[in-house]
Amino acid sequence: MAADRAKTLARLHRVRTLQLNLKLADEATARDRFSRESALTTRIAELADAVSPVPSLAAGFSLGAQAHYRERLHHSAAAAGSRMRTAQYQADQASEATKAAKRDQSAVEKLMARADKEAVLKEIRAMEDAPAFRRNRHDPC
Repeated sequence: MAADRAKTLARLHRVRTLQLNLKLADEATARDRFSRESALTTRIAELADAVSPVPSLAAGFSLGAQAHYRERLHHSAAAAGSRMRTAQYQADQASEATKAAKRDQSAVEKLMARADKEAVLKEIRAMEDAPAFRRNRHDPC
């Protein structure tokens, strides 16, 4: 009975460890995606600032082209901001899933420790309940 329970707990522990590793990988992927989206948003903002109008002796068509590119960059910035918020949400969800997987794994580890402790106590009780051995006393010959 105890051996079956130990095998079951060991199998559960392997599964929970696999799940935890998968969740850690998902969280790392989500955090990486968020950092890439954040960097892209920053880069688009820098480009929009670089295209902003400055006083110069440029022709009018140049200002029109700058306005066109600036407008496209603002649309790109809005889309990147949306993707960044989505990536942040997914990273938070992945973090919560990782925490849940860690809780599950630690619960199984506690069950395994408790089962080991109970097995040791059972062995101690069996040794205490065992009949005492008689010693063969040899008289000095």
